[in-house]
Amino acid sequence: MADGADRISHPFPQPPAPGAALEVAPGILWLRLPLPMRLDHVNAFALADDDGWTLVDTGFDTPPTRAAWQAALAGPLAGRPVARVLVTHHHPDHVGLAGWFQTHHGAELWMPRTGWLFARMLSLDIQERPADATLAFWRAAGMTATELAHRAEARPFNFADVVHPMPLGFRRLEDGATIRLAGRDWDIRFGDGHAPDHATLWSRDGALVLGGDQLLPGISPNLGVYATEPGADPVGEWMDSCRRLAAHARPDQLVLPGHKLPFTGLPLRLAQLIDNHHGALGRLRAHLATPRTALECFPALFRREIGAGELTLALVEAVGHLNHLARTGQATWELRADAARLWRAVPPGEGAAGRSAAGLGAAG
Repeated sequence: MADGADRISHPFPQPPAPGAALEVAPGILWLRLPLPMRLDHVNAFALADDDGWTLVDTGFDTPPTRAAWQAALAGPLAGRPVARVLVTHHHPDHVGLAGWFQTHHGAELWMPRTGWLFARMLSLDIQERPADATLAFWRAAGMTATELAHRAEARPFNFADVVHPMPLGFRRLEDGATIRLAGRDWDIRFGDGHAPDHATLWSRDGALVLGGDQLLPGISPNLGVYATEPGADPVGEWMDSCRRLAAHARPDQLVLPGHKLPFTGLPLRLAQLIDNHHGALGRLRAHLATPRTALECFPALFRREIGAGELTLALVEAVGHLNHLARTGQATWELRADAARLWRAVPPGEGAAGRSAAGLGAAG
């Protein structure tokens, strides 16, 4: 491989402090916003144009994040209004303050239609107790009766807890379209798996890529299945997206990701992301020589202890990998007496036409 093509490097090894900004390319500033979780930050980027700033992603709607933005607006972003907010995908750490910038700063919102519909729907769907379909999904994944009883009486996380109300009106980002920002033309390319129609932006005027959570260094984003679409195959969609985007990747491109540090070496990173999930699927298939529930697959998938605060994300990712094995005929399941699904590997040559197809239907 050419020099530098076989390694990943981080030209900016230290992130900016909350409220500060670091110029990573002419007219493009990197900001870092706090998150109250194990992954304790999300990146945002500010692109300078004559009519104002374009902000790429926003963080949660929480007091610490608002304080970071207020400091940035009074400091490194002073002198230009916020003209627009571009949101790569609908997850709350990326869309959380989009409505605040629309309402209080007059910004226009740009994002994929699917992402806007999800964000708008979820921000209006406030639940005081988990829905019956969610409890059934958790039961099918093998959650214990004690844990289910506890969760049934507890208020679940609501999207609106960390997402500002979103007013009507947005500009649609379309796959394959080109937009102009910060004096550059950017090709929009969608990915899938982590979020539907996740927008990535590829500059035609220099080696820059705005990657969101589709293109991350060091970690793989959560590829989760939820009660809203219990038969989804985000792992397959993710790997297909990585292969598709690899056709446009070059080693010299500076990728500006949604988390962690900006990096170069994108072709290698995309190959790693695919290989990592192939490895996880291989471990999982071997683990299913003995029938197991989704929760009992954690050791094979994650190879570390999963704490209570990580349980839900680990569960939805385990179901995602199991669904992929079912979709590809490598695993099947049967219902246990308590309505949990017991998954098992399908021996080579046996085929899994029965329960594997049913495994893509509703949880129950």
